[in-house]
Amino acid sequence: MLRSLRLWPLLLLLVACARTPRPSADLANKYHDATIRQIGTAQDERNTAALLPFLTNINPVYRREAALAFASVQAPAAVPGLITLLRDYDADVQRAAAYALGQIGDSTAVDSLQVRVLKETDGLVRRYVHEALGRTVTRRSLPELWRTETLDDTARVAALAWGLSRAALRGLRSPESIRRTVLVLNSTKLPARSRLAAVVGLARTRGYDADLAKMAEATLLRLAVKDRAYAVRAATATALGKIAAATSPAPEVATSSVSPATVLARLATKDPDYRVRISAVRALPFGAETYSTSRTAVFYALRHDRAPVALTAAEWLLAHAKGESGAALAALADGNKQASPRVRAALLRAAVHHASPAARPSLVETIKKRYRAVATVYEKGFLLEALSEDPTTFDFVRTEAFAAAQSPVVAGYALAALLPIRRHPAFPPARHADFAAAMRQALASGDVAQISTAAEALADPKLYPATQPADLAALHQAQAKLQLPREIEAWQGIQQALDKLEKAAKPTPSPIATAQQHPIDWVVVQSVPLGQQVQLRTTRGIILLELKPNEAPGAVASFVTLIGQHFYDSLYFHRVVPNFVAQGGDPRGDGNGSAPYNLRSEFGDLCYEEGSVGLASAGKDTESCQFFITHTPTPHLDGRYPIFAQVMGGMDVLHKLEIGDRILGVELVK
Repeated sequence: MLRSLRLWPLLLLLVACARTPRPSADLANKYHDATIRQIGTAQDERNTAALLPFLTNINPVYRREAALAFASVQAPAAVPGLITLLRDYDADVQRAAAYALGQIGDSTAVDSLQVRVLKETDGLVRRYVHEALGRTVTRRSLPELWRTETLDDTARVAALAWGLSRAALRGLRSPESIRRTVLVLNSTKLPARSRLAAVVGLARTRGYDADLAKMAEATLLRLAVKDRAYAVRAATATALGKIAAATSPAPEVATSSVSPATVLARLATKDPDYRVRISAVRALPFGAETYSTSRTAVFYALRHDRAPVALTAAEWLLAHAKGESGAALAALADGNKQASPRVRAALLRAAVHHASPAARPSLVETIKKRYRAVATVYEKGFLLEALSEDPTTFDFVRTEAFAAAQSPVVAGYALAALLPIRRHPAFPPARHADFAAAMRQALASGDVAQISTAAEALADPKLYPATQPADLAALHQAQAKLQLPREIEAWQGIQQALDKLEKAAKPTPSPIATAQQHPIDWVVVQSVPLGQQVQLRTTRGIILLELKPNEAPGAVASFVTLIGQHFYDSLYFHRVVPNFVAQGGDPRGDGNGSAPYNLRSEFGDLCYEEGSVGLASAGKDTESCQFFITHTPTPHLDGRYPIFAQVMGGMDVLHKLEIGDRILGVELVK
C-alpha cells in the first residue's frame, strides 16, 4: 500500500501526458536495427505471415514492434496473438498490443479487453486497454465499458473517459453512456486530455433528445465558462450547440440567463482564444427564440481581426440568417476593407442567397465584375461559390469551367459551383439537359477534379433522377483513362458512383498500390536522426517541424526525398478549415494532385495535437505528397491519418495561414 501511494502522483502524470507529440524523444532512430527494419518492411508489404512470429519473439522490443506493425496492417489474424500480449510482463508490449487491437477493431477482442480493464494495475496500460475497448465494442456490448464503478479512482475515471470517447466517435452511444460521460466530467482532478476526450465524445454524439440534453447541460455550461483548456471549451461549445438545438423549443431554456444559447453567445464574443470563438459561432442556435441573441454575436464576430472567426460568422449567416437584407450583407463585404477575400466572398454569397428576386441581378453583376478584376485563382474560386447561389449564373459559370486557358483551380471551383446551381429550386427544368451535357463534358475532359465532381453529380438522384446508359458509359470511359495510383481519388469517386447506379451488391475494392511499387527507402530513413527539424518557409512566416521517423518511416522518407527534389517549393495551401487544418503540398493546387506513387498508411502510436502534421489520403494506403497541419487537438483523426511530424516553432504562423498562401521552400535544418 505504501509503495502504491508513493507512485500515485507519478501515475497521474503518466496518464495525463500519455501520447504527447514526442513519444520517441531520447531514443535512437530504431531503424538502425536490422530486425526492426525487417518488421517495418513486412508492415509496409502488409505481410501478416511474416509478422506473426515476431509476436512471440523472445525479445520484448521485437514483440512490441510487431504489435505496433499490426496497428497499421490491421489484420484480424493477429487478434489472438495480440490478446496474449495483453498479459506480457513488459508494459510497453502490453500498450502496443492494446493499441493494435483498437486499430483492428475486431469485436472478438472485447471480452479479453474487458478482463484486462478490471485486472490491470498500471494506469497507463489501463488507459490503452480502455481505449481499445471503446474501439471494439458493439452496440450490444457497449455496457462493458463501465461494468465496474470507477468514480472513486481518478486514474480509472481518466481511462474510462477515453473508452467512452472512442465509442462515441464510432457512433456508439446510449442514454447510459452519456450519463457515464457526464459523471466522468464531474470528477475532480481529471486531467485536461481526459476531459477533452469526454467532451469530444459528447460533441460528436448525434441525435440528442430533450432528456439527454438536460442530462449533460449543467456540466457543459460549467466547462464552457470555467475550464482553463481552450480545446475543452471549444469542444464544449460544439456539444452545447447540439443541446441548444434539442432544448430550444422549451421557453424556460430559451430565456434562462445561463442557457446554452446565452453561453454560446458569450463564448463567441468574449473567449480569449479565437478557436473557441469559432466553435461557438458555428454552434449558435438559429431558432426563433434565440435568433436575436445569436445574430448579435455573429455580427460582432464579423468584425474580429482574425479571418477564420469572421469567415465562420459569414458562413453562419449564409446557412441560418432569417430576414436579413441581401443589400445589407453586401454592404458588409464592401464596408470591411480589412477583411480577407474569402470573408468578403462569403458575405457576398450570403447576400445573394438572402436577396430578394428584384435585388439579386445587381448583386450578381457586381460579383461578376469583381471576378473579372481579381488576379488570384483562389479569389476567383471564392466568387464562383458566391455565384452558385443564383441559377441565372449557369451559363457564365459553365463557360468558366471549360475555358481553354483556365487554371485547373478555377475550372474545378466552377464545375463544383454548377451542382448547387442545379439544386436551386428555381433552376429551370428546360436547362436540365444542359446540366447533363456539362457533366458529360467534364467526364471527357481528363481533368481529375472535374471528373470527380461529375461522378458525384451522376450519383445524386436529385440531380439525375434517371441516369441514362450513355452516362454510365461515360463514367466507365473516364475511369479507364485514369492513371493509377496517381489518380486514385478520382477512380474511387467514379467507382462509388458506378456501384450506386449499377446497384452493386457490395462496394468495389480500390486498386491499392503495393509496397513493391514504391518500397520504403531505408537508407533515407536511417539518415534522419530523431529530433531532425524541417524549416517550412511560407508567405506568412516560418514553421519549424520535427520529423517522426520512428513512427512513420515511409512518410518521412518520402517527405525528405521530395524536399531534396524541391517538390514543395512554390506550392500553395489550398485548403484551410478554421479551427481544424491547413492543408498543402498539392502540385495542382486544388486538392486533387499527387506524387506519382502512393504510400502505405503508418498509424504510429501518436495522437493529433495542435500542430500535428499528417498525410492526407483518399482512404487507407493511398497517402502521397499532400500534408495537413492541425490547429487544435482532433481526436477523431487518431489512427486514421498518419502523423509524420510535429510543429515545434511558428505556431502563430500556422494560425495565420489562409487558402492561397504559398510554400516558399522547405529545407532540412542542419
